[in-house]
Amino acid sequence: MRCFAVLALSVMSSLAWGEACVVHTQAQRLDVKVCQQNRSIPPNLFRSGFCKPELKGQKVDVAFVEQCPTGAFGVCRNAKINGTPYQQDIHYYGVASDSNFLTPFCEQQSKGVWMSR
Repeated sequence: MRCFAVLALSVMSSLAWGEACVVHTQAQRLDVKVCQQNRSIPPNLFRSGFCKPELKGQKVDVAFVEQCPTGAFGVCRNAKINGTPYQQDIHYYGVASDSNFLTPFCEQQSKGVWMSR
């Protein structure tokens, strides 16, 4: 019974972490869409901080989803959040040539693994 309780708790906690937010920002001649898939960020912090970008002069739309949609040209897996122990997967949509600067940022700044789609 004890083993079942531990298994049930681990399954429930992994379900609680299974959330993502699609962030779409627009400004003059700028249209960016990313999706942040939560890996280890506490859910309340993920929703209230990590998925609430404040970008001056840009229109920002955020939608919470269970998992990131298909169609990304690349994903930065296990991206670490600077100064925290938290990780997320960041899915990038739009212009595939952006991977030229996103790959080094992912690998060097975020200590993640870049995966092209």
